[in-house]
Amino acid sequence: MKKAGLLLKRTVPAVAGAAAAALLLAGCGGASVNQAAAAPAAAGAAPCGTVNVALNAWVGYTANAAVYSYVAKNKLGCTVVQKDLNEQISWQGFASGEVDVVMENWGHDDLAKQYITQQKVAVDAGPTGNEGRIGWYVAPWMAEKYPDITDGANLNKYASMFATSESGGKGQVLDGDPAFVTNDEALVKNLNLDYKVVFSGSEAALIQSFRTSEQNKTPLLGYFYEPQWFLSEVSLKKVNLPAWTEGCDANPEKVACDYPVYKLNKVISKKFEDSGSPAAKLAKAFKWTNEDQNSVATDIQGGMTPEAAAKKWVDAHQQAVDAWLG
Repeated sequence: MKKAGLLLKRTVPAVAGAAAAALLLAGCGGASVNQAAAAPAAAGAAPCGTVNVALNAWVGYTANAAVYSYVAKNKLGCTVVQKDLNEQISWQGFASGEVDVVMENWGHDDLAKQYITQQKVAVDAGPTGNEGRIGWYVAPWMAEKYPDITDGANLNKYASMFATSESGGKGQVLDGDPAFVTNDEALVKNLNLDYKVVFSGSEAALIQSFRTSEQNKTPLLGYFYEPQWFLSEVSLKKVNLPAWTEGCDANPEKVACDYPVYKLNKVISKKFEDSGSPAAKLAKAFKWTNEDQNSVATDIQGGMTPEAAAKKWVDAHQQAVDAWLG
């Protein structure tokens, strides 16, 4: 989600699990691709054509992309091609012409500098309206049994309790996909914590680990974030690390502070913006809340296809959609 390599939120679970995977029909250039047939464009409206939408691998992103794609297809007559790509590869698509839209960007200052500022092949399309938060969390039972565990200054006191076969005798900090925005290895080092970062591999694996921790009352300290549908199922408790201040994470190798609040935004290709496509205008206008995203993500996680979940939300929020369409 933020700086490539060191940051991330996510290439969270590969598209949004089985439900999202159901949308993906064929492989193309290493990416799974779903092509949605276009509805007829409204009379007098500018033609939309094809819109290439990156699908990053966490269910919240899938929710954003599903609603955007549904509106583009059914209200603007666009042909929508969704491509299953991780965050870094998505940005490369702006330069190659293979990606028009990234619907949820978590910082990635290095990529913004490269593709927006230097190469000028992408543009900031404005906020999604979502606020992103990343941090270290424990299951509710742990915060209740060990009240001081939510103070990061006490983590070494509990390190042995979090040790696993993968952590080599140290406490384990469980992360998700290595492509997610994460400062965790730097935090462990710079805060002198007797811990080791272990990657679960995906958002789905991370969620299941926290679910099991709460159900079986087994110790777990892990990376997590919001907006995120799972927090309505298990109300994870955040561990407070040294407070974030402006510039405290400027050097990725020396980070010793908590994560900032991310004002999530959309990014589109410069070529797409210049095309005058109504879908480019829609991408800029798209804006909703964490609650909106979580409601769609919950439906997807519950077994609805992303398109069906998007239709449900759009049908219930026509006024908001009309505002996007201007």
